[in-house]
Amino acid sequence: MNRDTIIGFVLIAAILVGYSIWMTPSKEEMEARQRKIDSIAKVRQQQQLLDSVRMEAELAKLAEEVKQQSTQTEAEQPGTYYEDSLNQYLGDKEKYGAFAHAARGDDKLYVIENEVMRISITSKGGGIIEADLKNYQTWDSLPLIIFDPDQTNLNLSFFSRNRTINTNELYFKPFLNGRPFTGDEKLIAEHDSLNFSMRLMVDDGFGQPDPDKYIAFEYVLQPDDYMLSYDIQLVGMQDVIASNAGFLTLAWDADLLQHEKSVDRFNGSTIYFKHHNDDVDYLSESKDDEEVIRTRVKWVSYKQRFFSSSLIADNYFDNAELKTFTKTGRTHPRYLKSMSTIVEMPYTASASETLPMSFYFGPNSYYEMRAYKLDLERQIPLGWGFFLLAWINIYIVIPVFTFLGSYGWNYGIVILILTLLLKLVLFPIAYKTYLSSAKMRVLKPEIDEISAKFPKKEDAMKKQQAVMALYKKAGANPMSGCIPMLLQMPILIAMFRFFPSSIELRQQSFLWATDLSSYDSILNLPFEIPFYGDHVSLFTLLMTVSTIIYTHVNNQMMGSQSAQLPGMKTMMYIMPVMFLGIFNGYASGLSYYYFLANMITFAQMYIFRISIDENKLRARIEQNKKKPVKKSAFQRRLEEAAKQRGYKMPK
Repeated sequence: MNRDTIIGFVLIAAILVGYSIWMTPSKEEMEARQRKIDSIAKVRQQQQLLDSVRMEAELAKLAEEVKQQSTQTEAEQPGTYYEDSLNQYLGDKEKYGAFAHAARGDDKLYVIENEVMRISITSKGGGIIEADLKNYQTWDSLPLIIFDPDQTNLNLSFFSRNRTINTNELYFKPFLNGRPFTGDEKLIAEHDSLNFSMRLMVDDGFGQPDPDKYIAFEYVLQPDDYMLSYDIQLVGMQDVIASNAGFLTLAWDADLLQHEKSVDRFNGSTIYFKHHNDDVDYLSESKDDEEVIRTRVKWVSYKQRFFSSSLIADNYFDNAELKTFTKTGRTHPRYLKSMSTIVEMPYTASASETLPMSFYFGPNSYYEMRAYKLDLERQIPLGWGFFLLAWINIYIVIPVFTFLGSYGWNYGIVILILTLLLKLVLFPIAYKTYLSSAKMRVLKPEIDEISAKFPKKEDAMKKQQAVMALYKKAGANPMSGCIPMLLQMPILIAMFRFFPSSIELRQQSFLWATDLSSYDSILNLPFEIPFYGDHVSLFTLLMTVSTIIYTHVNNQMMGSQSAQLPGMKTMMYIMPVMFLGIFNGYASGLSYYYFLANMITFAQMYIFRISIDENKLRARIEQNKKKPVKKSAFQRRLEEAAKQRGYKMPK
């Protein structure tokens, strides 16, 4: 070790010793620091003592209340009631933490209503448990309550200080226009909106609710409106709800009740939902179903045949779990189906936060739902899967039906006029169909001659070519009779979707039918016939008989065309018999419409038969045969294909 190294070590040692001497506190500084430490310890001791006093005061207050309310019980079982109540409170404190005071309360119902609906809200959970639509009744004249009040549940859940809190287990306090509500009367929104809320408040440390920290379910009801504003307000909850949660969970469960005499197999109860800024979708209507959606959802709706209960986000729900199922052992005589929804809502842990939503409790009326511009009307089965069916119903049938219904006529008359108008619009198509059939009848003798000329199966191609050549010369098109029929099919199917789902027909009577939205029965059978039912629907019988007669007349008119398709001819007679079983339990308004359509068609056929002279038609066909026939591009391609196969096309 050289001299420079030794000098370096000596300097470092000197610096360390000097720094330690310089940084050593003086006696006065050490005494001040000790006083500060003693002061902090004393404050902490006092805080612990204060917390202990608060807890003792809270327990003493509870004990005093229990003692005053349990004199009789104490006499019967000395010491037991007080001890049990105290243990009960401590258990609530352990389970609910800051919401322990809300674990016990009185079950009360608060009713808010306007001109069209009555909503019942429960103190336990603060949610809606009953929605009564005042302008409607069940098929047997009872109040129309959409879901079972005993099985309806609305629950907000979240984490709070390592606990899972479910609001449906706690008791809320009622507020009207921001002030505590102590009355029991019904609250009515007549000329102005009604602001009613249920608040779940946090403990203030002394077992009492803190009015500055709460969760509120705020309901705003407007006059004469099926839409109910529903906001979840979180005030001062940033230190109560876990700040890292990111979302809150809202669960909505309900057992739907049956309101109609019959269940529509093509328009069953299920859950509809709308993707955020996207299309509407739904679960199965005929069986239990469930779906987990990991994208944003705008609304979820419990759809029944004529009524819906919809939960609608002002913005969106993050995710959704939807389920429809049938409970076993349910005792409610009107139980229909069970619905369950769990949605997640964004949470930012701010000092004051509002999660805005709405409920729709109302009819599945196209114009009523469309007015909200939320696509709620997509729940009405108008043929949305095929645009043409939906357009026919939206732009033709519904406007005309609504216009005719506005005159206050019986809906049986409205259906009659609607059918006449539709048949009038389709009159040119029906005329072309009949004219084509008349041409086929005129040409039938010549077609029979061609059939006799080519009797063998191996000559089937030659026979077909000869028949097509005859049609070409005569100026007849065998497809001209089919195309008009195909053009009418969308209207027939659109009517099949419209009438059973039209709430306007609900409980509207006509002749022997007491409800045009349900089946009509002239005879109740003491037994059930498979694929038919336990009653006899007269409108269905009339529709079936008239369809069979129409099929027979139409086959006679088609002549050779029907003879060439014997299998199809048989099927055309079988179909009406099949419809007899399907339509027997279906909406009588639809069977009535099809019956009217058949009868008007008979009248049209009679008019066509008078107006079309088949002798003149035959003369015109003979003239057409003498004219040179210009071959179409299709005909040329057909001849070229035939030549390549070794066939000769007849001239």
